[in-house]
Amino acid sequence: MLPSVEEWDGYDVHHPRFWYLLPKRLFYGLSGDSFAKRVSEYVDETFEEPDLVQACHIYLDGYGLLPYCRNHDVPLFVVSHGHFMNNYEDLARGVRSRVDETLTACSKVLCVSDALADTARSHVSSEKVETVPIGATPERYPTDQESQLRRELGIDADATVALFVGEFCERKGIPEVTTVLPELSLPDTEFVFIGHGGAQRSELQAALAESDFSGRHVYTGITSLALRRWLTVADLLVLPSRAEGRPTVIYEAMAAETAVLGTDIGGVSEQVVDGETGVLIQPRDATALADALESLTTDSDRLAELGSNGHQRLVNQGWTWDGYATRVRELYAEFEGKGLQT
Repeated sequence: MLPSVEEWDGYDVHHPRFWYLLPKRLFYGLSGDSFAKRVSEYVDETFEEPDLVQACHIYLDGYGLLPYCRNHDVPLFVVSHGHFMNNYEDLARGVRSRVDETLTACSKVLCVSDALADTARSHVSSEKVETVPIGATPERYPTDQESQLRRELGIDADATVALFVGEFCERKGIPEVTTVLPELSLPDTEFVFIGHGGAQRSELQAALAESDFSGRHVYTGITSLALRRWLTVADLLVLPSRAEGRPTVIYEAMAAETAVLGTDIGGVSEQVVDGETGVLIQPRDATALADALESLTTDSDRLAELGSNGHQRLVNQGWTWDGYATRVRELYAEFEGKGLQT
């Protein structure tokens, strides 16, 4: 297939083509090599030389752009969201070596949480690592239109909406969710599940079928606008993850004044203040998840207070895209006129 370009939110998005080989567990390293060859060539042929390159992930993105940055001697920033740092020892040997090469060669590793930054420092020199939280833009969440949005989305005005957003997989705590759903009796609660793939969607739908809850609100592939609408009407974000960096969806929930039920892991406990902006439980604990759901969904005043506190914390900490842009620009300025290895 030929490369393609599409417009997204006012920007041109380029799709170079490369070989993504399956099964992933065997060929992910070779996919990275194909990405590095094709994407670096495409960038060379399509764009003027930049002052700096930022890759949104260590791998494939960062590894794939190394040849270009080496050839042109421009700085390379890579962003660590969690997967490759949290699961480093479980990576295939070939992938791990490519991750190591990227971390060694890049100019900066931008970690979304302090916990990830600490892990990154066990792989690269400390001065190369920075914590740069991402965030959300509160103005994009129409909290003053919640009643209207509930009508449009078919949600009862008095219902408590518990929202899950993430991949339908073990890492996001779906096994715990499927365990508790058939056991819960919460007649005034509506569960909404928004996913982007994952092997456990069928298990989730089976659990909903065995429960007292409607299975009509299970979605995949929704737009960013639709997600913001659901976050606005939600009373509680439910994210019982087993491993995380700092999930973007928690920032989005805070922007939408939505309380958070999460797990005491990684960067989540840096975002959520237990008992103040949300509730934290231990991962893999279905009993604690059920207890927290029963306690929170039956106390609308507490949910409102937690959501309001979370919104204020987001603003006070500067966890917005404007705040992110300011911090990244400061780091860019440090590398003005410099090469890949300073």
